[in-house]
Amino acid sequence: MPSSPFYPIGTPGQPWGAAELAQWRARQVRQRSYVDDVLAAIEQLRESFDVASYGEVVYGDEHFPLMAIRSRHWQPGLPGVLVTGGVHGYETSGVHGALRVLQDLAPAYAGRVNLLVAPCVSPWAYERVQRWNFDAIDPNRSFRATSPAQESAALMALVAPLRGQLVAHIDLHETTDSDESEFRPAVAARDGKAFEPSTIPDGFYLVDDSANPQPAFQQAIIEAVEKVTHIAPADVHGGIIGSPLVAHGVIHYAMKDLGLCAGISGAKYTSTTEVYPDSARATPEQCIAAQVAAVGAVLEFVSEIGR
Repeated sequence: MPSSPFYPIGTPGQPWGAAELAQWRARQVRQRSYVDDVLAAIEQLRESFDVASYGEVVYGDEHFPLMAIRSRHWQPGLPGVLVTGGVHGYETSGVHGALRVLQDLAPAYAGRVNLLVAPCVSPWAYERVQRWNFDAIDPNRSFRATSPAQESAALMALVAPLRGQLVAHIDLHETTDSDESEFRPAVAARDGKAFEPSTIPDGFYLVDDSANPQPAFQQAIIEAVEKVTHIAPADVHGGIIGSPLVAHGVIHYAMKDLGLCAGISGAKYTSTTEVYPDSARATPEQCIAAQVAAVGAVLEFVSEIGR
């Protein structure tokens, strides 16, 4: 039995069934518009990029086109970079950071890098400021064969033909106070487990792949982001979110084993960014700028090694 306050849906120690899922869905309120915030911004990019839908998420009578934007003159000999945002819909700076990369950074790398951007992988969750999808599934634990998440399966299908062409993949995320107040208690309740409190790091950090660590790549990103916002320090245990620091602002996860988005591309260089938007030391604009700086470092790193 959990010792901390229990989530308001479900029975302690018992996984959710259909009734609990229905209760959870009833709590999800549309707070913003994917059409207005994301699709409208993408429309403005059509003159400079190839824009296409790579699928559709359908939940009841709601239909969300999934959009990808890529370099207009894709050249097979150039290094490819994949940028993904909004795998967790509530992580706002990832979505808007990916869009701003296309608006502000991408033109400078035309002819140097092939760029593919999926700026909002989970549009239903974006509108509800939610981590999970409609089925209470975390897309960023669902990038695996026979994925139960529509969002994850569609992105994997988009990327599969490009395996071997992609040199780098950066997946843009946030770690928020609501991770601890809402989302971690929710997953414990959903799975019938006890909620174990943790801490939220104050600052930016990166997740590298434990099966394919690339310290120089991560360091290049950290150095760029540090000019924009602060890097998360180690906690009292010498780590971040339960993982030991392997370098300044860097931890390791087993990306493929955990079904994480950053493990889908087969790229040599992969990273997941984590911005902290609830910090007293950061503004929403800084959070977006940090994501843009991270992608800029990736583009520069890849264009240099491709020369």
